[in-house]
Amino acid sequence: MVNTLPESAPKQPKAGIKQPSQETILTPRFYTTDFETAASLDLSAQEAELTAMLEEMRADYNRHHFVRDEVFEQSWEHIGGESRRAFIEYLERSCISEFSGFLLFKELSRRLKGRNPLLAEIFQLMARDEARHAGFLNKAMGDFKVSLDLGTVTKTRTYTFFPLEWVIYTVYLSEKIGYWRYIIIYRHLQKHPENQFYPIFRKFESWCQDENRHGDIFKALLRSQPQLWKTWKARLWSRFFLLSVFATHTLTVHERASFYHSLGLEATEFDCQVVRKTNETAGRAFPVMLNTEHPQFFPRLQRCSDYNLKIAEIERSSAPKLVKLIRKLPLIGAIVWNLLLLYLIKPIDAEALRETVR
Repeated sequence: MVNTLPESAPKQPKAGIKQPSQETILTPRFYTTDFETAASLDLSAQEAELTAMLEEMRADYNRHHFVRDEVFEQSWEHIGGESRRAFIEYLERSCISEFSGFLLFKELSRRLKGRNPLLAEIFQLMARDEARHAGFLNKAMGDFKVSLDLGTVTKTRTYTFFPLEWVIYTVYLSEKIGYWRYIIIYRHLQKHPENQFYPIFRKFESWCQDENRHGDIFKALLRSQPQLWKTWKARLWSRFFLLSVFATHTLTVHERASFYHSLGLEATEFDCQVVRKTNETAGRAFPVMLNTEHPQFFPRLQRCSDYNLKIAEIERSSAPKLVKLIRKLPLIGAIVWNLLLLYLIKPIDAEALRETVR
């Protein structure tokens, strides 16, 4: 189910306002969900943990972190060409992703107010964090003479309905994979400061703690609902969402390999490291993990990326639309086939591992 908000008449963008990139299957999306189900969640199994995290968020340890100091006050015209284009694209995608989280959490807080006060305040403070992130990223884009009109984006973007269970799975994973992306980049640049070409990367250590905390909140929500981890359906859904998030990450990282190269990172190595770390972390919440050490796991993901790059090349060509479609169909089929084979790889039983540790 997809709901589209009414669109106003097209307007000429103001100077310096960037038109958002065209929506594709890989671009961050805006979501809505079943707010009635959210309001009626029984949180008793994880209420103490959620209350403790709420207190931590009230303390707002990062409130002075997202401040643009004098290091930002300079010209960035020396960053040009492909490096500039790739970085602006990275900032835009990250900004839209954070803003999407802000909108969802803000609406959840509004709808739950008076019905589920604990969750309502948690979502309100999560929206606060996401708004800071989006605003900081948008100001960074402004250093490169472009920015997003987030108000217009709110009105014109397509909103996709996800059942609350899907929201819990996907937001948990997006926050945790975001944590690992940020912290791996930060640690790499600590070792190689010569590649830190813009000061926003210095903010990533504290930034990723917001992502980690948000992920922990969704972990508590997930573990408070036995149907999300105790049933055979939960195991199938967990595999599906893990694979979906990892495949999306692999494809987008390789689409933007030039950006990671500008940081001194090799795209494939970075992707594998993020996927492995996120998979291990997910084992603390999900009933299963994917077997990332299977000999076919990363090679098949890489094949999907290669096919995706060929699809992008076809799309950029001047061939007629019908010709493009005919040329793309076998590649799309190959991606689907490889993802199906990846899904069928026997997963690792995280619940059994958890019992062993105990």
